Amino acid sequence: MIKFRILSLPALLLLASCEEPPLQAVGQLESDRIELVAEYSEVITAINFVEGDNIQVGAVVIEQDTSRVDLRVEEAQANIRRIEAVLAEQMNGPRKETIDAAKANVNAAQIERDYRANEVARLAGLRDRNLTSIESVDSAQNFLKAAGARIELVTAQLAELVAGTRPEQIEQTNGQLAQARAQLASLQLDKQRLLVTSTTGGIVDSLLFELGERPRIGDVVAVLLSGDQPYARIYIPEPMRVQVRAGSQLQIAVDGLPGTLTGTVRRIASEATFTPYFALNERDRTRLSYVAEVNLPTLPQRLPDGVPVQAAF
Repeated sequence: MIKFRILSLPALLLLASCEEPPLQAVGQLESDRIELVAEYSEVITAINFVEGDNIQVGAVVIEQDTSRVDLRVEEAQANIRRIEAVLAEQMNGPRKETIDAAKANVNAAQIERDYRANEVARLAGLRDRNLTSIESVDSAQNFLKAAGARIELVTAQLAELVAGTRPEQIEQTNGQLAQARAQLASLQLDKQRLLVTSTTGGIVDSLLFELGERPRIGDVVAVLLSGDQPYARIYIPEPMRVQVRAGSQLQIAVDGLPGTLTGTVRRIASEATFTPYFALNERDRTRLSYVAEVNLPTLPQRLPDGVPVQAAF
């Protein structure tokens, strides 16, 4: 009986040494890369950050020359003032002096018509006595008709002035004013877009242009690493996939950092991939894994990107 126990001890040790180590998910720290793009091809006049600086949402990273758009803004503002003056004139109607002048024209036309009527009567009497020609009478009658037409014209002009501006004209002017204001707002937006601002908080990873350079439209001028802390991008082994889902908490060990951090899975891929070459040994490299992103808690200092991490199950 004793001999059997002695012989079994090496076998038990051999079996213990053959137990597989616990599964691990390995990866590294990463951040979402945000690219800031130049929308206009203007000279860079200021760069307000250097690589590695912390940055807040809405901070102006790069400033571009605004001289061209400033001139267009002034032009649009002058156009608005002109249309506003036209609208004010239409709303106020004609001046009293203009109406008085139109009334004077009517009186003058009436006097002219009376004179032409008397002239026709006088020449007709002379023609009856054969003291003037038929042509002179016809000419006087034509002048009388012209004087009558002149009265109709100046009377209509006076009525138009008294009636004031048509509502349709005022509506058209209001439309022109709205269009001009929209054009000004568009130009002001263009001016704002010449200030390349941060769309997220984080750190400045790289600046791709120097002061005085002119980027092309669509060129990336700066790259930001978003968030107060990078996340852990790890590869979940296939046997543990069913136990990990969005919202699961994992203990993440970061190289160079004592202890572990409690992270929360924010996303995990639905399709499997192969474990990357740097993950495990030759046997484990053939195993399938699922990419997961794990949010880490906020620390006093931001962890650097690219540091290896691992999560043990």
